[in-house]
Amino acid sequence: MAAAITAVRRGAEVTILEGGERLGRKILSTGNGKCNLGNRNLSVQDYYTSYPKRMESWLNAISTTDVIDFFRELGLLIKEKNGYLYPLSEQASSVLDVLRFGVKELGVEIVTECKIRYIRKENGGIRIESADRSYLFDKVILACGGKAAPKTGSDGSGFKLAKQIGHSIAPTVPALVQLQCEEEYFKAVAGVRTEAMITIRSGGANLCERGELQLTQQGISGIPVFQLSRNVNYLLREKERVEAVIDLLPDLSREEWERIMMSRSILLRGRTLEEYFTGILNKKLMLLFIKLAGLKATDAADNTSREALSRVFSYCKEWRVHIIGSNSYESAQVTAGGVRLEEISDTFESGKMQGVYLIGEMLDVDGRCGGYNLHWAWCSGIIAGRAVTDTER
Repeated sequence: MAAAITAVRRGAEVTILEGGERLGRKILSTGNGKCNLGNRNLSVQDYYTSYPKRMESWLNAISTTDVIDFFRELGLLIKEKNGYLYPLSEQASSVLDVLRFGVKELGVEIVTECKIRYIRKENGGIRIESADRSYLFDKVILACGGKAAPKTGSDGSGFKLAKQIGHSIAPTVPALVQLQCEEEYFKAVAGVRTEAMITIRSGGANLCERGELQLTQQGISGIPVFQLSRNVNYLLREKERVEAVIDLLPDLSREEWERIMMSRSILLRGRTLEEYFTGILNKKLMLLFIKLAGLKATDAADNTSREALSRVFSYCKEWRVHIIGSNSYESAQVTAGGVRLEEISDTFESGKMQGVYLIGEMLDVDGRCGGYNLHWAWCSGIIAGRAVTDTER
């Protein structure tokens, strides 16, 4: 829609071929329904790409200010929270609505439930074939998405079209997604949320993220986990053994922790281990760590050795779990991998078929949480929308 609006404003006649029943369904699930549509603190470091210099040039071409202006011209009021951009209504539907109103007002033809099967060059144009109809266009922009959230339309079909015209696809994995752990005890702590520092260790990899950790029945979730997930999935794809080391008290040094442990010795008298460890972390976690240390919550604290108590404390600072996978593309916010950037131009034109452009999640670019992936959608769409109407090319 961003590409269509841009192209029409520059004089093009545009048709959108939409595979689903309506445009932009995926937008409704972004930002937990609030649509974090961009970020004021934008840089190339917020993206995974094999070509950071090219990425930087694209981000310079369409900045956060440009995106804000684009949406304000469509009538969207925007609010900012610590650099994160949201519609003033805090409803993702507002973002979708102004885009839909925009394409309608500008006279864009929209064909829904149109599944594209084939794309080829013909008579100086580009032939697009669906199940029941054929189209001939001067230029075509492929904005099919990746594989994440396939029920919203991004089911990987765009990659098949890209392969048809000769493109190669960098291996894809789910990104910004929950991770699954080998340990079977997670059901006992599911639902717990707590601040944590998470370090991924695998071979030579040592990756860290801090934030609110969420525990699920199958493993770990939350923003810091999402940020790590794409790298973890690539490690797992290479059959690497992946361990997550979780520090649940990241603001305390080991020395400070030892001092706290010593000062609590007075609490040993007449208390059970459950009572002794109360108030340090969520109760579910403390009960789990007591059990993992080979103790019972009902054991008398003053009859427990210093070594055994230290084992429980150690879990609070260095809880080790083993990652065996992630949730599927159904749960992922974005796809890592895609059409290789060396096969497209700086205006996103295909190097395999002139007149075809590939944008957004179809390309081998993915961003961190925080509005960066939506910025990439608007950025690549606007640049491509300009390029298809550039008469000097």
